[in-house]
Amino acid sequence: MLRVVTANLNGIRSASVKGFLSWLNNQDADVVCVQELKAQLPDLTSEMLRPGEFNGYFHCAEKKGYSGVGIYTRNTPDAIVEGIGNAEFDAEGRYLQADFGDLSVVSLYLPSGSSSEERQAAKFRFMDLFLPRMAALRASGRHVIVCGDWNIAHRELDLKNWKSNQKNSGFLPEERQWMSRLFDEQGWIDTYRRLHPDATDACYTWWSNRGQAWAKNVGWRLDYQIATPELGTRATRSAVYKDQRFSDHAPLTVDYDHPWQP
Repeated sequence: MLRVVTANLNGIRSASVKGFLSWLNNQDADVVCVQELKAQLPDLTSEMLRPGEFNGYFHCAEKKGYSGVGIYTRNTPDAIVEGIGNAEFDAEGRYLQADFGDLSVVSLYLPSGSSSEERQAAKFRFMDLFLPRMAALRASGRHVIVCGDWNIAHRELDLKNWKSNQKNSGFLPEERQWMSRLFDEQGWIDTYRRLHPDATDACYTWWSNRGQAWAKNVGWRLDYQIATPELGTRATRSAVYKDQRFSDHAPLTVDYDHPWQP
């Protein structure tokens, strides 16, 4: 079995204080993808770099306290790929890929467009660049899992207040259509939805800090593990962890019936 976890930390230092690294070490996970580090390498303690039996690999943003992605694994990858080959977004630390044999696991932090029209425009630019990258991964012949905060709720089931959010970043028609292209045209598998096709309240992975969104479970499903078809159809279990709060996002764990060879 292969167990993969993805979690947006909203600051690795904050999440560590709240117990994320201790939790990570008790999950029997093989690969853990993290996003929104909000830190540079010199900011990371030895425990953040190497928690327990894990080794960490990171692609940090150039801007302090912003973005950044990482991958924890007990096994040494055959190769690490940082960035998508675009200066604007690689400076923001949004893509990290680890290759193990015929398996690639990606930690992705797709831009948010909620803060301004300029950031929404940047989000669309990233999406335009990333669609062919996903097509290339799909055509590579490798087993691939792209984990992360996609900052898009794909379907009405994926957020509590979908009717009032149709003109808001994260649930725009163009964003949802883009996600549909990944599944319908390129053939990627949304592993959580494959296992829980009708889940509503249980599927959310992010809650606004405004109002009582967490207490009332007014959430969005923004965190996904999207896999190539052969591997995606081998997903056997998927769960959102809500017993502890490390961030405004919740970790998403997926188990795959895949021969994981350390």
